[in-house]
Amino acid sequence: QVQLVESGGGLVQPGGSLRLSCTASGIIFSEHGVGWYRQAPGQARELVADITTSGSRTYAGSVKGRFTISRDNAKNTVYLQMDRLKFEDTAVYYCKLIHWRTNWNYWGQGTQVTVSS
Repeated sequence: QVQLVESGGGLVQPGGSLRLSCTASGIIFSEHGVGWYRQAPGQARELVADITTSGSRTYAGSVKGRFTISRDNAKNTVYLQMDRLKFEDTAVYYCKLIHWRTNWNYWGQGTQVTVSS
């Protein structure tokens, strides 16, 4: 059974930092690309950053230069380091794994990030 467990969300002041983690089990992690998505109230879910099986990264324009995605295949974990957080980064953040060949995908349960003074 595939499980994705996210952690690291919380309340932070503008300009602060958080690091999100997404740990997978029941899956061959290295065969999956991983994306971090977020969804704010009343808005559509959007892709924030993703990393391929080979380590290539892409970022949404709104977070480029502030967020860093990384993966540790030995720990079956992907990270999202979020720096210089802004009010508009407030959302529920989800990780999604996609198999490189079959495109089978799996979602985490989400973790809340709130940027507030």
